[in-house]
Amino acid sequence: MSTTLAPAVVPVAGSTARRTAPSFPALTGLEIRKSLSTRSGRSVAALAVLVGPLGVLLATMTSGGGVAAAMALGIMGMLIALVLLALGVLSTAGEWTHRSVQTTYLLVPQRGRVLAAKALAMALLGLVLASLGVGGAVGALALFTSGVTWFAAGQAVVAVIASGAAFAVIGAGIGAAVGNSAAAMTGTYLTVLGILPVLNSVKPEIASKLDPASAIVTLAQQGAATTPIAVVTGWVVVSTIAGVLITRRRSVA
Repeated sequence: MSTTLAPAVVPVAGSTARRTAPSFPALTGLEIRKSLSTRSGRSVAALAVLVGPLGVLLATMTSGGGVAAAMALGIMGMLIALVLLALGVLSTAGEWTHRSVQTTYLLVPQRGRVLAAKALAMALLGLVLASLGVGGAVGALALFTSGVTWFAAGQAVVAVIASGAAFAVIGAGIGAAVGNSAAAMTGTYLTVLGILPVLNSVKPEIASKLDPASAIVTLAQQGAATTPIAVVTGWVVVSTIAGVLITRRRSVA
């Protein structure tokens, strides 16, 4: 009785195996879709777009006009950046909170690659949402505010957009490091909105080198100043490195 054997599959030299993991651009796009697929993510993104023009309208109703656009946009930019910080936290810590991180790292085991894609996704989302938010703020200033001084408004717009992208990345790094959405946002906002302002009233020379929120206002009014750029960059670098190092050691079980 004869048997027929299936031919063995022999790898050919120089051949490439088909990749099962998504490419980095595809992974980045996936992270963007994931961030906007949840109700909380969409709500935060909408708030980032609306907080600028709504803040301008509120300020207009409580002031008598004569607004410096650079200062107003700097303050609105700070609000936009603080909202985008939450979006970044949700993109990383949210997966640990809801245990969807197990599926993420099962499909793409390279954690550094996933975190890099998340950081890029947050930077792109931050750029787009901050652009829409500051655009709405500029429109509200032009339409509803009298006596606006537009000097240095262009540099303020650039500072707000760049800061929005940076804060979204900062949030992603902090969320990855902490691994819990509520704890990450509570600790970060307590530091930025509570501890650092108190420090500023006691030791302003130290606070100016640590406070990323006031750095946005300074950049909007003064342009590319060295200290505020270094402050925001430092937060991006430290939070991202902390997120990568801790995530690589954390168990997903």
